[in-house]
Amino acid sequence: MKKILTAMVLLAIVHQSANAQTRIAKADIKILRQKEDSLKKYAGQILGAINSSDRLKADSMFTRVLVRALLIPHSFYYAFDSLPSISKLCPQDSTFKIFTWQLVINDYVIRKHGAIQMNTDDGSLKLYPLIDKSAVTVNQVDTVADNRGWIGAIYYNIIQKRSANRNYYTLLGFDENNIRTNRKIIEVLNFNNGEPQFGGRYFSYEEDTVFKTAIGRYIMEYKKTDGPKLNYDPDMDMIVVEHLVSESNEPQKKWTLVGDGDYEGFKWKNGKWVHIEKIFNQVTPLGKEPVPNPIRDANGNIDESKLKGGEEETDKQTEEKDKTKTKTTAPKKKVKG
Repeated sequence: MKKILTAMVLLAIVHQSANAQTRIAKADIKILRQKEDSLKKYAGQILGAINSSDRLKADSMFTRVLVRALLIPHSFYYAFDSLPSISKLCPQDSTFKIFTWQLVINDYVIRKHGAIQMNTDDGSLKLYPLIDKSAVTVNQVDTVADNRGWIGAIYYNIIQKRSANRNYYTLLGFDENNIRTNRKIIEVLNFNNGEPQFGGRYFSYEEDTVFKTAIGRYIMEYKKTDGPKLNYDPDMDMIVVEHLVSESNEPQKKWTLVGDGDYEGFKWKNGKWVHIEKIFNQVTPLGKEPVPNPIRDANGNIDESKLKGGEEETDKQTEEKDKTKTKTTAPKKKVKG
């Protein structure tokens, strides 16, 4: 049944994609492909140019060409799938598409850029540029802002949820923060009167054993060379987050934090992500702990009773098998029909 449903979903996606392409005029598709070729070149230079001045220039040109491409009617439905270094995410309801990418100035300065393209009925462009204000935002965990006060990240997943007749879009993002640490961010986006709003009291610790105040966004900062898990698990319907520990027992030093293989999570309940302290719990009942059963005693002597016990058990099993073999069953009577 699950395979049938998956096949139906895939067919629906293919059908929707085909319909989407037909909304763009053939002449416009040709222009979009030409612009995509230019975007591909500039995207490569943003990543690979040796000098920061060349990367800055490529980023500027990329932004200009992207806006020109998006001005083409119904460009919302164009995939731009030859730009792997540019994140492009769209929620289930296809109300918007969000583009994000990064520009490395040097080891200490990394800028995030992006834009939200709305899906308009007439195919015209409605675009919200994302202005990264991470460097000047003091309390990033609790800041609520519009697109001009964005806490920058490169988004790799989007989760659509609904509460009180409103849609909420949770974005999971990566931030190559600085020379010592990386960050992963869980960000809730919603639209107030059509305007994007990032952040809010969407992360609750109300079910934790120790009370914590709700926060506006979840930020995991960790050692540069580590890669702790943070992603959405659709089967569990939960955001799974790997727990962090300090290698030097100094948790306040973010560059010492690494994943320890234990997992916590967030479950969507009543319009917020409620923290789950521990998932994949497997508790051994009291008194049922596994204990060793050595054949030698404390003085190093072999305990013959344990050896005999093992032999007796083996002999008993052998006898039971022999009995089973010698048993005969009465022949079944033929039933006349």
